[in-house]
Amino acid sequence: MRLIAAVDQNWAIGKNGRLLVKIPKDQRLFMEETMGKTLIMGRKTFEDLPGGQPLYGRRHIVLSRDPNFAPRNVTVCRSEREALELLQGIPDAELCLCGGEEVYRLFLPYCSTADITRVDYSYDGDRFLENLDHSTEWELTMESEEESYFDLTFTFRHYERIAGGKSRMAAV
Repeated sequence: MRLIAAVDQNWAIGKNGRLLVKIPKDQRLFMEETMGKTLIMGRKTFEDLPGGQPLYGRRHIVLSRDPNFAPRNVTVCRSEREALELLQGIPDAELCLCGGEEVYRLFLPYCSTADITRVDYSYDGDRFLENLDHSTEWELTMESEEESYFDLTFTFRHYERIAGGKSRMAAV
């Protein structure tokens, strides 16, 4: 499974149920990289999608404990276990973990790669992703040249789970 996220200097990912920043190049890359894939996300992340609707050309698996949450063209799972059972048989490369905080926390152990857009700014975030730079289980294997969007600078980073720190997905 592949984790995809945009983080600030403190690995914040959101505030008040919204993304911290929307960078057009990052959004285009997300759209390209996830086309035809299965996206795993929480309800609030799903509701933050354009129009609160599924993205075209992708399968959406949304975790929610809300029994009334039942959007069209989306598979809703009520638990981590239910989602993992549903993911059986889908190739690891076809699975993209898209947030938010609780979903990242639950499913990070099942990820083998992570693609992070790191914004060189510190926001007043209230939702965070584990800092992979401080983890003994992850290795930074690629970082792009620094790019800018107005006054923001950012890089694209690729992390891989260190050998021996095998993702749990293989065991499911």
